[in-house]
Formats: sequence, structure tokens, C-alpha cells
Amino acid sequence: MADAAQAARHVLIAADKFKGSLTAVQVAQRVTAGLRRVAPDVEVEAVPVADGGDGTVAAAVAAGFERREVEVTGPLGEKVTAAYALREGTAVVEMAEASGLQLLPEGVFAPLTSTTYGSGEVLLAALDAGARSIVFGVGGSATTDGGAGMLAALGARFLDASGDPVAPGGGPLATLASADLSGLDPRLADVEIVLASDVDNPLTGPKGAPAVYGPQKGATPEDVAELDAALDHFAKVLGESVGPAALEYAASPGAGAAGGIGYGALVGLGASFRPGIEVMLDVLGFAPALAKATLVITGEGSLDEQTLHGKAPAGVAAAARAAGIEVVAVCGRLALPPEALGRAGIRRAYALTDLEPDVARCIAEAGPILEDVAERIARDFLS
Repeated sequence: MADAAQAARHVLIAADKFKGSLTAVQVAQRVTAGLRRVAPDVEVEAVPVADGGDGTVAAAVAAGFERREVEVTGPLGEKVTAAYALREGTAVVEMAEASGLQLLPEGVFAPLTSTTYGSGEVLLAALDAGARSIVFGVGGSATTDGGAGMLAALGARFLDASGDPVAPGGGPLATLASADLSGLDPRLADVEIVLASDVDNPLTGPKGAPAVYGPQKGATPEDVAELDAALDHFAKVLGESVGPAALEYAASPGAGAAGGIGYGALVGLGASFRPGIEVMLDVLGFAPALAKATLVITGEGSLDEQTLHGKAPAGVAAAARAAGIEVVAVCGRLALPPEALGRAGIRRAYALTDLEPDVARCIAEAGPILEDVAERIARDFLS
């Protein structure tokens, strides 16, 4: 290991947040501090990453984008302040900023009535700011409305049999009688929109948005069945109003992302779907940073089976492995065996729980413990 240690003198930290304890920027800061206790002269570059879910705007701002704020409609209809990021005509919009679970009061869920209207308002703000391309990161949603609220904010009309607007949320879509997308903001036709998500679920069915993610948003089994039927009806009405392609999109990868907002983006915004971490690595300038690195440190709060399916550390490791660069990972909790890590391109993982078995303390004192973990990495790879 000595030869590798001597060579590994330019470290790239490309980690996601430790949810509930550290932002991606704070993870990079703490890892840097720990490394430099052992190897004070090591060159360190940080590219905080995200996979399209919550933390995506923060990662873009850390990469040099300008943070913009706008008052929009929250998931329960209240006013909230949402941020997006802008640089040279490219906007990074994170649906969770306007429609995320973190905006709900503790213990309060509204699986049938929460709306993505505010996400559409953030997209409008990005258009008003001159965005010519939009990375639309979706994840962490409080909503299961198929993106109907978002499309309504952008000019679409969804009416019931009486000709009245359908109420907000996924449940009321069961009353939808007609859909008219002709009023969508015409600027959308000239803007490239990339749907960035770490999930590829379809809109409905056993692997659809209500069945897989509804329970996380407070949906009972009865709610899940109601939402699944309502979204299926939504897609059928859109198929009748817009054309058969709208119905076909319901089965497309990513249609079920963030409570089906992926479907609304594919059908109404002409978005193209890409794995969130791939999009974000491009936007954040990961490739130039990787070219200088001799060791990459990635990570997130929990390294588990989900990590292997499109999460940020897996994307970082895949890119680094393709470039022949060694990767180690930091995490709060490790639930993957060494062979699974190896298949993902991660040579070794370092968990906070290795040093502090008390999970509650790991969360409360994540920063100092992570610095100690980084010291271990430095002794193993840099000294």
C-alpha cells in the first residue's frame, strides 16, 4: 500500500449529504480537516454531489451557481420560500424545495391532497430568469399528484365533469374529465429540460409511485389503491386529450419519480430522463476535477442496497473506476459487504459507527466523528 499511498496526493472529495446531520459541503469540510491532521500538505478538491433529490440546489451553489429564491406554493397550499440555482443560462431546480417532505410539519402528511404546484412556480421563475436549459431534480417529494399541480402552474387546465378545476392533489384526479395542455408556457418549447432522478419506476402498478413511495408519505393501503387508480385515470385522460403517447409515457422509466412528477415532466414539458447522478456530475464539473485526482472519497449517510441503484456514491465510483482512480467511501452506517462495495468500484468504506457504535451519538456528533474517520483514511492511503 505504500506505493499507492505515496501516489495518492491529490484527493477529490465527492460525497453526498449525511441526511439529518451534515450537508454535502459540511461532509467535504470535515473530511478535509481530518485528512490534513495526518497529511497537512495533501491537495484536496471538493465537489459536493447530489443525485437530483434534496440537496441538489446546494450542490450546484457549491459548484459556483448563483442561488435564487422565490416565494411559491408549498405542498399543503401554504406559501414557502424555495431556492433554485442559475449559471450562464442553466438552471438547477429541485422539486423538493417547493414540494418536499421536509416542508410538512412534523407528523403531518397529506398523501391524497399535497400538490406540486409550487414546483411549477419555481420552473416559471427559472424561465423568467432567462434559463435556456433546466436540470429538474426530482426526489424527496411530499406529493403523489402525477405532476398535475406543476403543469397547472405552468398553464395547463384540468377540469372535472362540471367544467371546474380539479382540486389539488393526487386523489382528486379521479374526478378528472378533461385535460388541456395548450396553455402551457410557450417558452417551454425552446428550453431543454432534463429530468434528473435516482429512480426509474413507472407511474402506476406494483412498482409505481403510489405503491412504492406512497407509504413514506403517510399513505395507508387504502390511500395507495386510491392514488394508483387516480393516476391511472389521469394518464388515460391525458392519452385521450393529448394523444396516445401520453398514455405510453406512464410506463416510461422515471415516470413514477417523486410521486409521478416525472410523468408530468415527460408528457407536458418534453423532458428527457437521465439518472440524476450522471446529470449532476456533468453540471458540477466533476470530470475536470477527476482528471487531477489520485484518490476519490465519496459517501452518504447510509451505504446500503439503495446506494447501488443510482445513488450518488455509486455514480461517483463508476466514473472514477472508468478513469482508473481508486475510490474509498465514508458513511454514517455501512450495510454492504466488501464484495458488493468492490463490484461498485469502492475499495473500502469507513463508517462513523466503526468509531462510535451509538447511532444517536453518530448523528448528533457526525462532524467530529467524521474528522476522526478521515484521519484513518489519511493513515491508510496518504501517510
